[in-house]
Amino acid sequence: MIKAILLLIIKSYWLIVPKSSRRKCLFKVSCSHYVYQQTKKNGLQAGLRALHFRIENCNPSYQIIDLGDEKILVTKTNKVFPEKELNKLILNPPSAPEKQKPASAANA
Repeated sequence: MIKAILLLIIKSYWLIVPKSSRRKCLFKVSCSHYVYQQTKKNGLQAGLRALHFRIENCNPSYQIIDLGDEKILVTKTNKVFPEKELNKLILNPPSAPEKQKPASAANA
């Protein structure tokens, strides 16, 4: 019963919150999808463990370290994740567009 409620909450989140409003995930598989998969496949306890793990590790306090042939991510809890598990947007963030000077400032 509780498993079904957790799965329903996650599905509701997917329907109600647009993707553009969701926080950018560090991992290739988003936190909600990961928790959903673990709960569906392995039961409520596995889903709750996955939820706890992602809450502890998927946050802005991380460091990306370039090892030359590979990048790794180190979380605030000192968990290390290889490049293959990480979202490409985290590894290669889009560069900010350059601001153009107004025409009056360019001629000054």
